Amino acid sequence: MEYNKLVAVTGLSGLFELVSSKADGGIVRSLEDKSTKFVSNRLHAFSHLESIEVFTTEDNVNLVEVFEAMNTSKEKLPDAKADAKDIQAYFKKTYPAMDLERVYGSDMKKMIKWFDILKKNNIEIKLSEETAEDAAADVVSEKKTAAASKTVTPKAAAVKNGPAKKINTPRKMA
Repeated sequence: MEYNKLVAVTGLSGLFELVSSKADGGIVRSLEDKSTKFVSNRLHAFSHLESIEVFTTEDNVNLVEVFEAMNTSKEKLPDAKADAKDIQAYFKKTYPAMDLERVYGSDMKKMIKWFDILKKNNIEIKLSEETAEDAAADVVSEKKTAAASKTVTPKAAAVKNGPAKKINTPRKMA
């Protein structure tokens, strides 16, 4: 299981692996009880963990940086149901750059709960990085597909550029 496939779903607690996505929702597998279910886009929103950022006193940072700080910290991980003051004290020690005025206590509790789930499932916490070669190959392939879609066959061009066809039908008189 990879970190880039993990999502948080609104209205559902815990983390999920995105197994498959459809136009009207997605099939997700819970990391806690390993159950698989369909989640509709009409009722729920999906947030990839890679796209979540945390407010800091300088620039916003990705959630991965906070998880890495939690991982290297010698502080004992508080319980997710602990008092808000205890959780704030934990984050002051582990990630002092976090802006505690703008990050809600409920979000800090989620971070602790999610970190615990990731550790229990032995998931490596890292961002997926696209190499420069892959990015360059994607740009070249996009240019080729764009050029291929712009070419038009001569027959189709003649039909498009020809005069409009007149329809001569008699009018009915009443």
